Amino acid sequence: MSSSNPIQIDVTTRYLEEQSEPVSKRFAFAYTIAITNNGISSVQLLNRHWKITDDNNGAEEVKGEGVIGKQPNIAPGETFTYTSGALIKTEVGTMQGSYEMCWADGVKFNAAIAPFLLAIPHTVH
Repeated sequence: MSSSNPIQIDVTTRYLEEQSEPVSKRFAFAYTIAITNNGISSVQLLNRHWKITDDNNGAEEVKGEGVIGKQPNIAPGETFTYTSGALIKTEVGTMQGSYEMCWADGVKFNAAIAPFLLAIPHTVH
């Protein structure tokens, strides 16, 4: 495809108080990702790569096939949405990464996921 990226990635996050244990430095977050294909051909998500960083600069890299056990095909104009989770050791952290994707013609590329915040409500102003 062209150099402009026709894959749009939108993220929303939520603190999971019921799954967190602040005393044990365990903070759970859910993140929902919407991947929209603004291109002219179908695209398949093959692999994911995440870098999760807590407020102590503790970093974890996660690589794997697909997302939530799927390698979805996304048709032009369609959006694939999924929710997953992350655990960090501080009240605030960030996630960023990329998806390895493949156009219908077999051309592979990486779609970047801009850094986004994981934060307990009212901890960041």
